[in-house]
Amino acid sequence: MEVGIYYNKNYISNNKFYLNLIMEFLKSHGAGYRIVSDEKDLPGLNFLIVLGGDGTILTLASVCGILGIPIMGVNYGHMGFLAEFERDSLEDALGMLVEGSFNLAERSMLKISYGDKTLYALNDLVMQRSTSGNEFVNTIEISAEIDGSVVDRFASDGLIVSTPTGSTGYSLSAGGSVLSPGIDAFILTPICAHSLHSRPVVYSDKSTLCLYGEDSHTVINLVVDGKILDSSKNFGKITVTKAEASVKFVTPKGGDFFKNLLFKLNKWSK
Repeated sequence: MEVGIYYNKNYISNNKFYLNLIMEFLKSHGAGYRIVSDEKDLPGLNFLIVLGGDGTILTLASVCGILGIPIMGVNYGHMGFLAEFERDSLEDALGMLVEGSFNLAERSMLKISYGDKTLYALNDLVMQRSTSGNEFVNTIEISAEIDGSVVDRFASDGLIVSTPTGSTGYSLSAGGSVLSPGIDAFILTPICAHSLHSRPVVYSDKSTLCLYGEDSHTVINLVVDGKILDSSKNFGKITVTKAEASVKFVTPKGGDFFKNLLFKLNKWSK
């Protein structure tokens, strides 16, 4: 078994206790390991252990999904919705991994296509108004169609298209519902809509969502899993579908999504 270890240097640079614990544990149980710096180091791994918060996990999550590498997330951040394990249970988690006594939870991804580009998102796609310098705009207008039917023309700060995994993130903060991981659906959530009838829409993940920027004079940022990957005044049509690949997470047997969700939300509120 070959295990990759990826960690947030900002958290662990001055405290490598947990990093060393992982390496010593794997070595003592006959498992190979290597430190992962970026996606180039992923091929050939059987598992990837990620030490960090949600942002750290999201950095490599979609690539791991495409390569079929399961992720074991260990929360070293503040919230850690994507991390199934906390630092104080790290040795138990490692024991589960080397013994094979765990479940794999599959999480769907978004496939985002426009022009000649294709992007993937585990959490969400956000079309967002620009707030920088001369490109600042108060609102943007985006039309949404699902399977050819017009959903709405949104005048807002932007739109979030979220998977069930991402529904506990930005979409939740913008008023969207929490979707449990087993639901075959995505959620379209407007950000600060300028109309009382514009509300979040939950729709089947078998559908095709098309998004159109209505005003070619305003810059729209395309944010994928928390990172601005593109900006344009005219993206044309953006098509969002369910990706063929999914991201697999190592979870304990008998894990309880709602118990874990309640724990995280209570932690968030403190």
